[in-house]
Amino acid sequence: MNLADFRTYAHHLVDWMANYLENIEHYPVKPSVQPGEVISQIPQHPPIQGEDFWQIMADFQQIILPAMTHWQHPGFMAYFPANSSPPSVLAEMLTATLAAQCMIWQTSPAAAELEERMLQWLAQLCGLPTSWHGVIQDTASTATLCAILTAREHYNINQPGIINQKGYSQQPVFRVYCSTETHSSIEKAVRIAGIGSENLIKISTNENFALKTDELVNKINQDRQLGYVPLCVVATLGTTSSTAIDPIEKIGIICQENRIWLHIDAAYAGTALMLPEYRHLAAGLHLADSYVFNPHKWMLTNFDCTAYYVKDKAALLRTFEITPEYLKTPLDRVVNNYRDWGIPLGRRFRALKLWFVLRSYGAEGIQAMLRHHISLAKQFEQWLLADGRFEIMAPVHFNLVCFRLKPTPHESIEAINQRNSQLLAAINQTGRYFLTHTKLNGCYTIRAVFGQTYVQERHVVALWELIQALL
Repeated sequence: MNLADFRTYAHHLVDWMANYLENIEHYPVKPSVQPGEVISQIPQHPPIQGEDFWQIMADFQQIILPAMTHWQHPGFMAYFPANSSPPSVLAEMLTATLAAQCMIWQTSPAAAELEERMLQWLAQLCGLPTSWHGVIQDTASTATLCAILTAREHYNINQPGIINQKGYSQQPVFRVYCSTETHSSIEKAVRIAGIGSENLIKISTNENFALKTDELVNKINQDRQLGYVPLCVVATLGTTSSTAIDPIEKIGIICQENRIWLHIDAAYAGTALMLPEYRHLAAGLHLADSYVFNPHKWMLTNFDCTAYYVKDKAALLRTFEITPEYLKTPLDRVVNNYRDWGIPLGRRFRALKLWFVLRSYGAEGIQAMLRHHISLAKQFEQWLLADGRFEIMAPVHFNLVCFRLKPTPHESIEAINQRNSQLLAAINQTGRYFLTHTKLNGCYTIRAVFGQTYVQERHVVALWELIQALL
């Protein structure tokens, strides 16, 4: 493909992209393909000779597109959104064109310095402590692993980095604490860190699915008496199942009193801190040692883009810094080489799309979107309550509504769970909407999240009318 052909194909693709977003409602939000259906249409062996672009594009439209779940569809109300925006897409095109590997300052000075400034902007917009140091990671799962590894290497202030150097030989058995509602990435992180799932202590939650601090204190004291070393507490600002909010300030005080690392997972709901009316949720954040939230979920920024902050930059660098001769530069002491701020050496230019988004929408534009989504959730909640056949299963803090059909008298938990499962399946089978479920206190619960870039009130109205028609 020469550059003249590239120009022709690129113009065609931009038109296709715009048409796709313009007409996305005409696609079923979730495909109805069966396992193996796509791979059966792809040759078993790679081509020996290059193929025509137009044929490749035709196969994309005939094989790939019909089997895609359309995350930017306004009827996508599943999981948490990965909402995108035109400015972010354009920035991704520039990122792909530049094709820079931004591992150190020298390999892309603009990428390193723009990333530093973007993390400062996000901290200002969300009211985060100005003393924190930020870096962009790929996902919150990676950021959480970084937090636990840093806590592991920081626990012994007299011998920081001892496990990195000597391994776990003669080291204590660590304990990590979280609530029963915490994301599964926490357990994955303690496995990878060598701490082990058995040493992840899950604390029960209250009626609002927030961690019980009295139980946390008891578990910490019990573990000390048994010879374990309490290492880290992971508190959540907006759990995955129900967007529950742990008592951050109380947990922070407990961690300070016991010299335990506090990591706060605000992967989804952290964006809401851009709203002054939600800034009270930041109370106690200054007590945290590390913090994560994802602009790629609810801030119009293409996946992947995770904002990770630490209080002690030196502890982070001690954990990850390795400098072979071939990576040394004369400026290493005066610049941020972000390859030392996390796990991968290679890094994408993720800050560029964040810059485009923040400049294109401004704080006011993003705040307007957030308020719109939250108002849609509140309206949907009111319709459910007024109907009388439904119950709200968790407080609606943001833009997620957890609900189910009420059980009838003497109906078993299995039977009511089955009825709600059938309702969810019927909604999704229409192809107009895609919702998911969770279980809260053992009850099958339908989740509807209103955070997609293109969702409007009419989509929520139509969802409500569909639910009523299915009953």
